[in-house]
Amino acid sequence: MIQRAVASAKLPLPVLRSRGVLARVLRDEWMAEGQRIVATSKSDLEVGTTYVGESSDIGHEPINILLSCGNMGGFRARGSVRKNRVDLVALVTTFADSEWPDRLDEDTGRFTYFGDNKKPGRDLHDTSRGGNQLLRWAFSAIHVQDQQRHLVPPFFVFAKEGENRASTFLGVAAPGAPDCSESEDLVASWTTRGNDRFQNYRAVFTILDIPVARRGWIRELEEGEHVEANAPAVWIDWVESGVYRSATRAG
Repeated sequence: MIQRAVASAKLPLPVLRSRGVLARVLRDEWMAEGQRIVATSKSDLEVGTTYVGESSDIGHEPINILLSCGNMGGFRARGSVRKNRVDLVALVTTFADSEWPDRLDEDTGRFTYFGDNKKPGRDLHDTSRGGNQLLRWAFSAIHVQDQQRHLVPPFFVFAKEGENRASTFLGVAAPGAPDCSESEDLVASWTTRGNDRFQNYRAVFTILDIPVARRGWIRELEEGEHVEANAPAVWIDWVESGVYRSATRAG
């Protein structure tokens, strides 16, 4: 399932080569078929499917149509960290930023995503969209002594292309990974640009084994219900016990 998602995202050839998947992509008939559908507010989210708008107009941005979470930026949260309530998040990547190289490990389901303090001049958490505040809040919730995974929203991961704002759904992610300690899954690292030195986050997520995010669950999330009848069992297991049942190439 992960392989199909990466193939469908039509990543630039250098990115594909760097991950050693180019040959597999070229052999994959599923990619050739290129499953692309017009996003609607009633659509399920199926891993590997590319969702497009009816046009390139910002009002037809597919991720916002699918999740009602905003039509711009890499972090798109429905809710507020300040209110200690975030119902869902879309994480959007192009896999094309060589300075901040988001990456997806097909074999383990591990997804590495960089925060939004990508230019000097601001504090680590002082970003316009609050992405780094969101990362700090979500990862703190899974590591505090009285674990608060019930507060953590599902992260819907998309790879963005461009034509009609097309975006391929890569899966539902939870913060952290089974082999990552709390000192490893969210790391603030320093970088230098010119004469300026600044920090940004590198965050590790796990893409869970949820092939399809059903509209019933998404609707519950939009209404503020985190774990209800329509939530996938894999997500409930993670919330209740912290078990990461990851999506992998074999899956």
